[in-house]
Amino acid sequence: VWPKLIFDGGRGWEWVEGYLPKTGCNATQRKAGQGNPLPSSARPTEDAEPEGIRGLQAPQPPAPPPLATRRASLGLEFRRKPSGRPRRPPNRRSARLKSPGFEPSAPRPAFLLQQCVDEVPENRIDVPKTALPENLYNPRKEGITNKIVDQCERLQLQSATITKYVADVLPGKNQRAVSTASAARELVIQRLGLVRSLCESEEQRLLEQVHGEEERAHQSILTQRVHWAEALQKLDTIRTSLVDMLTHLDDLQLIVSQARVKTQPVGQTPPRTEEAEGILDPKESEKLNFNEKCTRSPLLTQLWATAVLGSLSGTEDVRINERTVSPFLQLSDDQRTLTFNAKKSKTCADGPERFDHWPNALATTSFQAGLHAWMVNVENSCAYKVGVALGQLPRKGSGSDSRLGYNAFSWVFSRYDREFRFSHDGQHEPLALLCCPAQLGVLLDLQAQELLFYEPASGTVLHTHHASFPGPLFPVFAVADQTISIIR
Repeated sequence: VWPKLIFDGGRGWEWVEGYLPKTGCNATQRKAGQGNPLPSSARPTEDAEPEGIRGLQAPQPPAPPPLATRRASLGLEFRRKPSGRPRRPPNRRSARLKSPGFEPSAPRPAFLLQQCVDEVPENRIDVPKTALPENLYNPRKEGITNKIVDQCERLQLQSATITKYVADVLPGKNQRAVSTASAARELVIQRLGLVRSLCESEEQRLLEQVHGEEERAHQSILTQRVHWAEALQKLDTIRTSLVDMLTHLDDLQLIVSQARVKTQPVGQTPPRTEEAEGILDPKESEKLNFNEKCTRSPLLTQLWATAVLGSLSGTEDVRINERTVSPFLQLSDDQRTLTFNAKKSKTCADGPERFDHWPNALATTSFQAGLHAWMVNVENSCAYKVGVALGQLPRKGSGSDSRLGYNAFSWVFSRYDREFRFSHDGQHEPLALLCCPAQLGVLLDLQAQELLFYEPASGTVLHTHHASFPGPLFPVFAVADQTISIIR
């Protein structure tokens, strides 16, 4: 007989005693008195491992570190209960086995041994006592304890990681954030200071040019004043002399006086009428006007256009007038997108405002004064025109009168494939662009009588045109490839 640890699914692990398997004695044979039990001299002791089992045992994995060692590594302190207070047994069965009358090493009555062996179910797992620690009476409790210890180890590792992150990483992040913010602040101040200095220098230069142009125009006007004052005095002297001759001389004296004037030198005779003929009439001269071109500056224009588009872009509610849309164009529901159709639409009702040949369209509103800006998305089109036009622009026919940029009623920026130009009244000015703009900004300053086309992505002024616009201007559009859209 040797002690074994068996597992009962309902009550846990329990110590029992039974015969070795090699004896060939089962419970039925023992009841009948059969079987060959081992002699007492061949029976193993409680601590000895049977030879039959020693050969059948599978190699055991290395045992985990003792629970006390793992608890100590986690910094956990467990106090023992007072020795006078017995611990609660895992279950009633194990409590019976641990009682003084049922020690595994004590001799067992035959009927109790037979009853223990008979009660062992077939699905129980028999484990030799030497395969597990002697003090392991409840493996379920040990497994739960190990899980809790593992969780404590993971929590301790996570806490150590967080502590290290807070102690090592966050201070460095904070220092880098402070230094980066300081560098960014200095960069902003430096760049804005440079821009401010450049603007101040440009302002000083332009103001000096304005002052110089003003002085020049003023000096020209003063010179003209002196010249025409002398001319007036000379004319007045000649006129006075002629009046005296008519009033004081008779006919004979008048004839003799005229003959004497012709024979004498010019400086020794009264003023002659020929001198009056040498004085020309005043004529208009550009030298007497202030030249507004002195205030034009690429830097100022670019900064001004950027500021205006940034502040006014999207404020103009520019929509396309459906009654002016060509039959070759399709207008979206929001009246902001024009799509080119190669086939002429038959659903459009003809009217006096509609373009019947060229793919043109006018906006619904016109501008008479102030500053206005709008943007157009032209990324998808390789053939378009964008600009302004007068309301009296002809709408019918295939001639130049209704073609944008070929008459005196329209000012447009146009693109055809890779060619860009500004057109007005049949005059086309080529524009050299390095890339095709995806968006096109239009600035109309009616106070300064200036029309400007701007590319927002690169901040480049594409073209600036100064003209005296004779009336209200409508935003005008034309597209002969895919679509263009007004950006809100």
